[in-house]
Amino acid sequence: MTETNPSFVLRAVRDIVFEDRPIPALKDPYDVRVQVAQTGICGSDVHYWQRGRIGDFILESPIVLGHESSGTVVEVGPAVKNLKVGDRVAIEPGVPCRHCNYCRSGSYNLCPDTVFAATPPHDGTLSKYYITQSDFCYPIPAHMDLEEGALVEPVAVAAQITKVGNVRPNQTVVVFGCGPIGVLCQKVCKAYAAKKVIGIDISPSRLEFAKSFGVDDVFLPPSKPEGVDECEWSEKAARIIKEQFGLGDGPDVVLEATGAQSCIQTGIQLCRKGGVYVQAGMGKENVVFPITTACIRDLTIRGSIRYTAGCYPTAVDLIASGKVDVKRLVTNRYAFNQAEDAFELVRQGKESVIKVMIEGYKEK
Repeated sequence: MTETNPSFVLRAVRDIVFEDRPIPALKDPYDVRVQVAQTGICGSDVHYWQRGRIGDFILESPIVLGHESSGTVVEVGPAVKNLKVGDRVAIEPGVPCRHCNYCRSGSYNLCPDTVFAATPPHDGTLSKYYITQSDFCYPIPAHMDLEEGALVEPVAVAAQITKVGNVRPNQTVVVFGCGPIGVLCQKVCKAYAAKKVIGIDISPSRLEFAKSFGVDDVFLPPSKPEGVDECEWSEKAARIIKEQFGLGDGPDVVLEATGAQSCIQTGIQLCRKGGVYVQAGMGKENVVFPITTACIRDLTIRGSIRYTAGCYPTAVDLIASGKVDVKRLVTNRYAFNQAEDAFELVRQGKESVIKVMIEGYKEK
């Protein structure tokens, strides 16, 4: 065993470095130490790097980045029964308190005392070793590799979004956004036997990928003409979508995974009376929202954040069964010592880049 724990650390806004930190020790009888094998980069990691905060979570001291990870268990606490040394696991990055009313009701994503990887002030997973609780590590089957194990995290996010939207067989669903979370939502909806799933994006290449990934149809919104009010245009865009895809009064469920104001407005205008609208994308903190339309149509409007009970096991099963081929999302792969280059690529926001993976630290 090496005497240090190489880690990719965000010291301050736009200041990231590699550090040799002490090897973490188990602190709780239910702790496990995982040697991290693969980590995917999420937009939130880049957001902390560039801006230092997301909502109430503010970077005030250095943290290790990364939270979409998998690895191999190398040490277990004396009370651990569900894992053993050598098990390959997907790591659920948020460990709640388990005692508050939110946790006890199954909505542990709302626990105010959650220790979530790479969310200030807590360290993330881009280290050689990571300590977490055994019940938040999920063994993956032998035919799944550790890259797929790391991608359980975004699939679990999609599983939560569809769970919040109460997506059921034979429904029609429209998903705004064909980035990683958008296309995974589309794929999960199809796995749940939705009748028709339509993906919307302003990027032709992402729409092309979504079509090949399994969505039923895609839509490229026309540009808003000069001088036309945005709210008025969103109504027209919704009418165009309904007519083009034969949606009648609108889809049963709208999942919004962009955070763009124009998509939010169009999504509300699009959803059928009594339908469900789920906001998962995060853009500007405040937007112009068609609240009267939402009221008149008796829409159920929900937010979605992280994952709740059952989402991680569901995500493992979706990947293991072949219903969600996460390998197709990976466009770029980097070694651990190239982590800064990997983050820079994600920051650039190129349409051709979908999912970027960083391999775990290896001895030279």
